[in-house]
Amino acid sequence: MPIYEYTCKTCANDFEKLLPMSSMNEPTPCPRCEGESIRRLSVFSAFSATANGERSAVAGAGGGCCGGGGACACAAAF
Repeated sequence: MPIYEYTCKTCANDFEKLLPMSSMNEPTPCPRCEGESIRRLSVFSAFSATANGERSAVAGAGGGCCGGGGACACAAAF
């Protein structure tokens, strides 16, 4: 299940919610004021860990507009 990022329209609270992909377009009220929120662009990535605890990115995993790999303009460093 992915973690989606939201911003409340009423109190500007930023929060995250773990939801199944089938629920991504359902209304998600703000946990602070119960106001209406908007879903922001979420970037997903995947990591694996070795037996000794070292982490590394999983090839081909990622999100954003190009699905990872850094080949598009949105992956550029600012």
